[in-house]
Order: sequence, then structure tokens, then C-alpha cells
Amino acid sequence: MANIIKLRNPIKDKIAIVGIGSTGFSKEGNERSRGSLAAEASIKAIRDAGLTAKDIDGVVATAHAPWWMVSALGLPSVRHYTSHPMPLVLGITDAMNAVFSGSADHVLVYHAVYRTPATSRAAYADPFRRKLGFGGTDPFMPERFDPENIAGGTGYTMWASRYEHEYGNVREAMAHIAVNSRTGATQNPLAAVRDPMTFDDYWKARMVREPMSVFDMDLPVDGGDAFVITTAERARDLPGKPVYIHAATTGIVARNQEDMIPGLHNHGQHRAIETLRGKSDIWIPDIDVYFPYDGFTFITLSWIENVGWCKPGEGLEFLKQHWDKEKNRLLINGKIPMNTHGGNLSEGGTQGSGHIREAVTQLRGTAGERQVSNAKTAFLTIGGMFFNAQGLVLRAD
Repeated sequence: MANIIKLRNPIKDKIAIVGIGSTGFSKEGNERSRGSLAAEASIKAIRDAGLTAKDIDGVVATAHAPWWMVSALGLPSVRHYTSHPMPLVLGITDAMNAVFSGSADHVLVYHAVYRTPATSRAAYADPFRRKLGFGGTDPFMPERFDPENIAGGTGYTMWASRYEHEYGNVREAMAHIAVNSRTGATQNPLAAVRDPMTFDDYWKARMVREPMSVFDMDLPVDGGDAFVITTAERARDLPGKPVYIHAATTGIVARNQEDMIPGLHNHGQHRAIETLRGKSDIWIPDIDVYFPYDGFTFITLSWIENVGWCKPGEGLEFLKQHWDKEKNRLLINGKIPMNTHGGNLSEGGTQGSGHIREAVTQLRGTAGERQVSNAKTAFLTIGGMFFNAQGLVLRAD
């Protein structure tokens, strides 16, 4: 990162997140549909923004079709609607660009997650859910992962093993990340799991696939988040405190599948970081709260090293150096917390929506007992190592 190439970013600080809504997250069974969760979160976000259905003229979906949501909410006239895969920075970026270009004035972005038989034994026992994710009719449900398919968690166990080969101590580093996430969740009323976790708990956990245990993998949950995005100028006329999108990016390399990336030192995270660095005036020395993706603990370790908090292979020493034993969490330089909401590991596998919602909540100053004092800047490195690495810098006045 020594040679920073500055990149054009004419949209910087001109778009704001003005509404957020969430259902909260549960790993237990419920009788609600994924669409109802997305609709509830969307209604809350629109109300939080101080708007009504007639004000929303753009819809961006990463769960459930946007035309379904337009009908469900009774939006009278929509000029921009799109669908994207997860994680959610893809949807946020689309909405941001739509508002900036004039395609829409107020864009609703929503995402909902749903336990399927591929991720949850409880879901497999439910006759209604049993077909989901196994060639079912819902195109927004994930496809089946066979046991030896390298997609998903298996790919990350492979690359975590490669890290162990090159540097060692990967499990101890991942233990710190899992415990940190759980500590954040204990103060988050939206989190699916709020019981405190110790290092002893981590080491006793059931191994899923070496070197990852059940605590190294995100938590399958039901729930939804939603956001309303508009221009910074319009935001000034709305009742809530706006949070500005300072910079946003995505990044992949040519060989971007789980079994194809060139190695630990050349994949999507590096591209996303280079681009975000070139677009942003704010970088890690300037931030108040950090949100790295933790779909798997190894993803977080990778982000910590690649973004520049420390050099490759030094993640464990960094985590130990900045670990607050009394608070049982990471506090970088004694003040910058990481994943204050519990992340995918403990709030639930929200695929990035929870990270973004918590960042907005922190910058608004409405996070309650987990509030970071005078938080003005948030740094988010969302997604994994392969085809979905993304970055976001948010700020508040």
C-alpha cells in the first residue's frame, strides 16, 4: 500500500443513508416467510427515514424479488429496481449510483436471510423449508452444497489450512475473532446468540472441518435488514441524522473461485482494498469503529492483515497486542472496537447487512450500551476472498 494511486470519486459524501430497519435475528424455528421478514424491515426503514411509501421510487433487492416488494409495500411509482447477490455492499453501491445519476430520489435497499436445509438441521426438520436450497422453486435460496464441494465453508477451511502451513497459529487467531464477536453480541438486542463466550468455550467446540469448529462459521438465522438511501442534500430535510457514504468499492481477480485464486497474497480482498484506498480520504488510522466480515473467522483474519493493520502472518500477534482482557474483546490502540454488534458469527449470518446497519447505528450515536464514544467514521471490509470482496467507508457530521 506504499504507492497509493488516487482514483476518481465524484460521488464522495454526496449520498446518505437516512433510514434503517431490522427484524432482529433468530436461530430458532418460526412460521414466517422470508418475504415477510424483508417487508417488516423495509417498513421500519422507511418510517425511520421519516418517509412514506409514496416517497420511495427505487428498490434494490438482495433477497426476494424487487417487484414482489413493490407490490407488498404498495409503492405507487418506482423508476429504478434491481436485484443483486450478497453481500449487501453490492446493493448499497447500486442504490448510491442510482440516486447520484438521477434514476431515483429515495431508494429502498433490503436483505433477508433464511435458514435452509443446507445450513440448519431445524430447517431440514420443517416440511415447509425442506425443499428450500435443494432445487426448490425460490431462486433466491442457495443451491445445495454436497459434502465434498469446495464451495462455501470447505473453500475457507482449505485456505485456512494454507495459512497454517505458511504462518502457523491460525486457530489461536481465529479464537480471538470468535470471542470478540460474541462479546459484541452480548450487548445487542437484535443478536441471535447473546451468551458470553470464553476461550475455553471456543477450544471445546465441535470441530466441523479442520481447522474450523462450529464457532468459526457464521450462524444460520432468520431475519431482515433494510436501508433508505438518498442525496445528502435531501437528507438535510429529513428528521434523522444522516450517515454519508464516503467511498464504496468491490473487487475480484480473474481466477476468483474457491479452488482457483492464485494464493493468499492475490485475491479479491487486495483489489477491493486498493480501490477503496484510492477513493477514500479516510483510512484505518482515522476510523472510530471497524467492521470486517466474519462469515468465517478466517475471512476476518485475512481482512485484518490485508487492509494493513499488520503484515501477512502477523494477525495473531496483532490480536494479542490489542486484546483487552478485562472486556474480553479487541480494542485497537485501546479505543477502536471491531464488530460491536456480534457480526455474522453471533448476531447471525446477515451477509453484510448487519455490519452496515450497526455502522449506521454507531455513527448516529444510538447504539445504547455498546455505543462507541463520539463515533464519526466507520470502516467496513465486507465479503470474502473470492468473488465478493467489498469495502465501504461511512462518516457522520
